[in-house]
Amino acid sequence: MSTVNPATSGVAHPQADEQWLADLADRGPAGQHAVERLREVVLRATRHQVWRLRGLLPGVGAGDLEDLAQQCANDAVVAVLRQLPTFQGRSRFTTWAYKFGVHHAGVAMRRQAWRHREILLPDAWTSLADRSPTPDAVVDAAELARAIEGAIARDLTPHQRHILLALVVEQVPIDVLADRLGSTRNALYKTLHDARRKLRASLIDSGQLDAGPERSIS
Repeated sequence: MSTVNPATSGVAHPQADEQWLADLADRGPAGQHAVERLREVVLRATRHQVWRLRGLLPGVGAGDLEDLAQQCANDAVVAVLRQLPTFQGRSRFTTWAYKFGVHHAGVAMRRQAWRHREILLPDAWTSLADRSPTPDAVVDAAELARAIEGAIARDLTPHQRHILLALVVEQVPIDVLADRLGSTRNALYKTLHDARRKLRASLIDSGQLDAGPERSIS
């Protein structure tokens, strides 16, 4: 049996990819067999990711990790089948499908890790305000920190402030935050982008940042 990880091979095989797509579109035995083969591909991905991130779930046994990998594989297969029309052949089909397994397992592991952790968005502002510069911090860095703190309080909406602080300061995984808020990753990315754009403009106006190529302030 080959031990080649499909996620590490980026050479496209058009004929093999076309066969995958044809088999998965088949409503008979060929299609059922193709789905079973697809699940084997994504299960390798979910197992790899679950075990790679197992440190997020201390105390969880191998059996529970395997159950999670199996469930993630089921979800990934559904996602792959739903997204088949978007496959453009830029990589091998198995490589493309493997990434779905990695993504679903990563999301599931982060959600499990944060399952019993409360996210207190209003308190996130306090956690930032309490982070004083270290004694050896230079004056310019302290001034920039105060400017950022003031811009966050003054120029951002409460929602933008909460999202920025939760994602950037508290390091809440975006999938977890979207789930808790009943939102989506795209919506939170848009809010985060808008918040950073406002902060950058404020820092340029105050002379703390040059109006050159955009760079991250987080």
